[in-house]
Order: sequence, then structure tokens, then C-alpha cells
Amino acid sequence: MEFLCYHRDRPGSAALRAELLEEHWSYMDRYAKELIARGPTMADDGDTPTGSVHIVDLPDLAAARAFAFDEPNYQAGVYRDVLLRRWRNTLGRTMWDFPGGPDDGRRYLVIGLGEGEAADLAVPPFQDELIAYGPLLSDDGATWLGTAALVRAPDPDVARALLTPDRYAGIEVHNWQFGGRS
Repeated sequence: MEFLCYHRDRPGSAALRAELLEEHWSYMDRYAKELIARGPTMADDGDTPTGSVHIVDLPDLAAARAFAFDEPNYQAGVYRDVLLRRWRNTLGRTMWDFPGGPDDGRRYLVIGLGEGEAADLAVPPFQDELIAYGPLLSDDGATWLGTAALVRAPDPDVARALLTPDRYAGIEVHNWQFGGRS
């Protein structure tokens, strides 16, 4: 089962996050084979972290909850909240398979939360710009709750246009970077 986990940073937690970087990476190293994508979201300055995205393939919801809530930054209070949702990898690849590589162009996390009839299930035609893409689902995987993507785009407005605006209560767009050890 695939899950999207987005930890949002607590304001003023950057120093604690930096202090725990090696612990965070060591924890993620334990999930290296299960990770589909990972990396921090950043403020507009490109230097200040605002959150952490992990898309991971785990056996069940209990394993996903343990992954999200045992994470060292979460345990230490770096994060203010966690979005944890079932997700479907419609591209069938990891971020390391992305043809654009880790440094070419601007990257974004796009999250649209919706309800009712599912939207944006088909992979958009410009899939060479998609790093990860798929629906957000209920815990049992039966109900569509939105769509999440990691995308290379020239600006946030182009990234936002990936989703059908009137199908979502709101669409969030966050600067995102490939994560992990350099």
C-alpha cells in the first residue's frame, strides 16, 4: 500500500530540525527500499524548510502510522501536523527514475483535497514533468479524497494548473526539493 505523508513544520522549529538532520536521515535510511519520493518543502526564500514529504510503500495503515509518528522530527516537536493518506502511484516509478534528475528546474508539491466524484485520475499529458502523481484515498482505499503530485514547473501557477480547480476545496502548492543524503 502506498501512502503520502506530509509533515508540516512548526513555526520557529528550523534550528531543531537542523540539529536532528542526521537522526532523520538515519531513520529514513531504514525505509530506503520502500520510498517512492522524499524531500523538504521550502519557503519562498528557498532556504527555510516548511515541511517534509515522504511517499512510501508499506504493508498496511499501521505501518504507515508508525512511519509517520515515530519519525525523529515528529517525536521532537519539529512538526505542527501530519497529513497521512493512502495514495496510488499512477506513474509506477520513484523520484529517482524521474528523467529530469534532482536539480533541473523548479519543483513543487501540489495537494488538492476534494470530495465527491473523483477528479484528475488520469495521468496528465505532460508526464515528463511529473515526478510523482496520484490520488489521495481513504484509509480503506475506496474513497477518493484528492490528488497529490510532485511536479517540475516554471512557477507555482503552472504547478497549480495541474489540477482541476473547481473539483477541490483548495489547492496547496509548496516549493519542494529532492531529499535524502547528498
